[in-house]
Amino acid sequence: MRILLIHQYYLEKNDGGGSRWNEMTKFWAEQGHDITVLAGMVHYNSGKKNQNYKGKYISDQKNYDKRIRVIRSHVSEAYNINFLGRLWAYFSFVFSSIWAGLFYAREKYDIIIVTSPPLFVGITSFVLSFFKKVPFIFEIRDLWPESAIDTGILKNKFIIKLAYTFESFIYRKATIINVLTPAFKTYLVNNKNVNTKKICFIPNAADFSLVSNVAANFNINNFRTEHNIDQDAFVITYVGAHGVANHLMQIIDTAELLQDKKVLFLLIGEGMEKKMLKEEVSCRKIKNVRFIDAVPKSEVFKYILASNMGASVLKKVDTFKTVYSNKTFDYMSCKKPLFMLIDGVSRVLVEEAGCGIYVEPENKYEFKEKILLYLNDNERVVKEGINGFNFAINNFDRNTLALKYLEIIKNVSNA
Repeated sequence: MRILLIHQYYLEKNDGGGSRWNEMTKFWAEQGHDITVLAGMVHYNSGKKNQNYKGKYISDQKNYDKRIRVIRSHVSEAYNINFLGRLWAYFSFVFSSIWAGLFYAREKYDIIIVTSPPLFVGITSFVLSFFKKVPFIFEIRDLWPESAIDTGILKNKFIIKLAYTFESFIYRKATIINVLTPAFKTYLVNNKNVNTKKICFIPNAADFSLVSNVAANFNINNFRTEHNIDQDAFVITYVGAHGVANHLMQIIDTAELLQDKKVLFLLIGEGMEKKMLKEEVSCRKIKNVRFIDAVPKSEVFKYILASNMGASVLKKVDTFKTVYSNKTFDYMSCKKPLFMLIDGVSRVLVEEAGCGIYVEPENKYEFKEKILLYLNDNERVVKEGINGFNFAINNFDRNTLALKYLEIIKNVSNA
């Protein structure tokens, strides 16, 4: 099959961030399918263009493993300035990706897949679907604009109304809507009047093949020594964005309460609030928090393998009760239990798998007490880590879910 994927944040080699679609498309290419990706030139964390793209509007080349054609188009570098800058970055990609799709990706495709947020990439999918006369699948990784409204990022009433109107339009025009959590499906059916038959469920997943490759030659003691991490430290790692929605201040506040214990928090990633968080740690003289720049997925796994537990963290808002944090599956695949500071379906997931413990979001005292439960109970840490690994391999294996996605595509495209 010939598949056209529209993903503004499709990662480049050695980029840190969500790699769901890099892994999915790689697997499909290995299965013999022809994949083209329309992507942006700006990483969602840094908000800056790679030097290779300076002065360019379109870049058309094979990706780093030479299997997938990636057409990158212009995105405004105003992305991380403020909300209006971010909105302009979204629409600059809409305009440039439509141009790229019409005049560079001229081949005949069997299906178009678009993954959001941002919601407005749906404009590109609709326009290209119309001109190329092929159906499109609209994927929802996050409920938007609800999440932006709940976190206070989106306040303008006109833009909110526009977003809801466009959301409804795209849901009607998409042939299939893929959701990443069962709560998304419930929300769409009950609140958006979407026909349940139009919705499929292919969630985020764990990449066990990459984990096994990294773990095969990995030595925890050597890694900790190399990175100046105390061998006796109880290491809790957070991997992900450092933005408003993540509200990592709750980790900083908890760390301050645990400075007399051998607990070290590693915060890996980039985002709008990282500078502020680092300044806060410095100002409060908190010594048990370490910030690490975004690293490639293989390096992420090394940090997780060298940790005792992981942390999945979001701001305390109702919309986030519907989401799975994608890094949850990375912790599980590395046999690390986790602190789940997200209520709703993520809490249910951890409790059903028996792979960690729920902590009320933004409650630093509860977080502290639950860390102390694990601090001197290595048997529990090991047991719950194995529980998570087994649950993930049975329910969230990347390759199994990629094959399931292909079956849905075949049914939609009649390919």
